Amino acid sequence: MTHTTVVTGAGTGFGLALTRALAARGHRVIACARDGDRLRTELGSTPGVELHPGDVTDPGLGPALAVPELDLLVHNAGELGPSPLPHLADYPADALRAVLETTVLGPLQLTQALLPALRAAHGTVVTLSSDAAVEAYEGWGGYGLAKAAADHWAAVLAVEEPALRVYAFDPGDMRTAMHQRAFPGEDISDRPEPATVVPALLRLLDERPASGRYTAAAVTA
Repeated sequence: MTHTTVVTGAGTGFGLALTRALAARGHRVIACARDGDRLRTELGSTPGVELHPGDVTDPGLGPALAVPELDLLVHNAGELGPSPLPHLADYPADALRAVLETTVLGPLQLTQALLPALRAAHGTVVTLSSDAAVEAYEGWGGYGLAKAAADHWAAVLAVEEPALRVYAFDPGDMRTAMHQRAFPGEDISDRPEPATVVPALLRLLDERPASGRYTAAAVTA
């Protein structure tokens, strides 16, 4: 039986590594990303992967995907906000709006559109979380409040849709372009590559514990 999965932000970082890993497992993966050229470069020749360039903030994305059953929806697309990271006192409203659109509103909107397919498969929804959602770090107010809101809608969805599994998954720090933007000019080579964190999420998906918030470190412990 082939599993159908949608991964947003699939052209780079954790989303790219996860897409490759799921395809290698035999999933049919619908890979979404804003940068269609990068998507084609990274995944165009990967068996089992269907490319779907598109922005998670576009209300037409969900209807365009239209699958009868969906086993897994992974909200990996993210928006850091301004770099260097500003204090809340100086946070531009337009920039914060963009972070919220990509991290909270867009994913919720996409989930709403795909809920019938998820219900049909008793599927799983994953939203990528961060320790910034639960800890107060200087400069991380905009990104952190968006991730906290995403965690909360995932928790509420889990209560409202008990036939689904809904996870907020915190992968921890990773060596990604977004993380580098958060620390301009700094060496982040000590952070793990995204591919090394993917097995933690795969284990969570395999074991299917109760819906909730999980960290990669706790899953692998």
